[in-house]
Amino acid sequence: MGKLLIVGTVAFDAIETPFGKTDKILGGAATFIGLAASQFDVESAIVSIVGEDFPQEHIDLLKSKNIDLSALEIVKGGKTFFWEGKYHNDLNSRDTITTELNVLADFNPVVPEHFKDANVVMLGNLHPSTQLSVINQMKKKPDFIVLDTMNFWMDNALEELIEVIKKIDVITINDEEARQLTGEYSLVKAAAKIHEMGPKYVVIKKGEHGALLFHNKEIFFAPALPLEEVFDPTGAGDTFAGGFSGFLASTKSTSFSNIKNAVIHGSNLASFSVEKFGTARMEDLKREEVNERLHQFKTLTQFDIKLT
Repeated sequence: MGKLLIVGTVAFDAIETPFGKTDKILGGAATFIGLAASQFDVESAIVSIVGEDFPQEHIDLLKSKNIDLSALEIVKGGKTFFWEGKYHNDLNSRDTITTELNVLADFNPVVPEHFKDANVVMLGNLHPSTQLSVINQMKKKPDFIVLDTMNFWMDNALEELIEVIKKIDVITINDEEARQLTGEYSLVKAAAKIHEMGPKYVVIKKGEHGALLFHNKEIFFAPALPLEEVFDPTGAGDTFAGGFSGFLASTKSTSFSNIKNAVIHGSNLASFSVEKFGTARMEDLKREEVNERLHQFKTLTQFDIKLT
C-alpha cells in the first residue's frame, strides 16, 4: 500500500455564493486533499495545526476516512485558521472578506516518523518555507513531491517559492498563476519555463475549462465534466490535488500515462466537491458514484476517427 503525506491547512470556512451562505464550516486544503485521497487504497497522514476550538466531530470524520492525525497539532487555548469569502455570479471570481491566521501563524510542521518514507508528498498551499521544511524532513526522496501554491506567495515570498520549486516533481497551479510566475501569456510557453525551474510535470488548472498536463514536449488535456449545478467551488482545486496525489500514491507508477490517469481522477473527484457547500459532498461520497462518473469522463473524451 502506498503512503501519502499531506501538508496544509485544516480550517474553518464561511462561504457565500449566489446559491446560499454558510456559517463557519469545515474547510482547509489538507481537509479536502485528505477526503479525496481516501477514495484510494493508500495510507495517508495530515500534517497541520488547529486550535482548541476545533470540534471533535471534525477530527472523528477525518479519522473515519483512515487518515492518520498523529501530526495534527491542537493548540490549547488557540483559535483555528479561518477564511471567509464571497463568490461572484460566475463562480470563477471571489472576494476575500476575512482571513484570520490564528494558530497557523506559528505553524512548524513535524513529519511523523512513520511517514518520512512516504512515496508521495502533497504540499498544500502554505508559506514556501513551511513547504521546504517538510521536504527536508523526509528520510528518502519520494516518488513524487507535488506542490500547490498561489499568487499571494509569488507576490510576497517569490525567492523562497523558487527554492521549493527546484525540489519538486509536480506543480499544480491555475492559469493566472502560471502566467504570473513566468510572465508568459501562452500556457505552453509558461509550462516550458516552469519545467526549467525544476518540476518534471506541470499541471495548469483552468477551473470549469479543465486541466492541462505538461511533460517536456508532451501535453495532455482533461476536460471538466459539465455539471447541471455548481454550489461552491471553494475546495475544488484541493480536491483535484487529493485525487491526483492519492491515485499516484496508490499506483506507485511514475509513467506519463499513469500521471494522465491521475489528472482524470483529480478532475473527477473535483466535480463532486462543487455540488454542495464545503466538504459535505466529499464526506459521504461512495466509490460506486466515483466509478460511474469516471465512465462519463471516458465517454466525454473518447472517439473514433479515420485518418488518411
